[in-house]
Amino acid sequence: GYERGAFTGAHNPNKGIFRAADGGTLLLDEVSEMAPHLQAKFLRVLQEKEVTPLGGSKPVPVDVRVIATSNRYMMDEVKAGRFREDLYYRLNIVQLTIPPLRERLGDIPALSRHLLSRIAKQPGLRDLGITDAAMELLVSYDWPGNVRQLQNVLFRAAVLCEGDALTIGDFPQVASKTAPRSIPDAANT
Repeated sequence: GYERGAFTGAHNPNKGIFRAADGGTLLLDEVSEMAPHLQAKFLRVLQEKEVTPLGGSKPVPVDVRVIATSNRYMMDEVKAGRFREDLYYRLNIVQLTIPPLRERLGDIPALSRHLLSRIAKQPGLRDLGITDAAMELLVSYDWPGNVRQLQNVLFRAAVLCEGDALTIGDFPQVASKTAPRSIPDAANT
């Protein structure tokens, strides 16, 4: 954040993300992409529990829970020198490893139905069903982009769908890249 007058164009103060999240949670998506000079500053904020806005003269205390995500194995990033080891240990209090979607094929039907219900709430869109054949197609795809890719594929299909249910024809980009598989039983995965 910064104070009014901290630089040209700073007409109003800006809290910054830590002060805005004070008393709550801050999600840092893809923390492994953080530049080394920012890693040092971030570590200091976590250790000292305070920030000093640009143009400010006094540190401001912050109480923030941090959730950091990465699609990389962070210890590999530490060993390669791309991520600070001290910051890794500061962040790695509770580690959750979520397997990629291709390893959780039984989740695709429930995820798809959930995402379609969220998509239906978008202006101009409606509730849509999905045929069994279309669901089998989704389950047979490897999803290199994980849930975000699934959501985008479903959104595109929902926008272009002319019927009341999504069919294989609504997923041409998936159909051209898959080999048929059957839907795994969610209870057995």
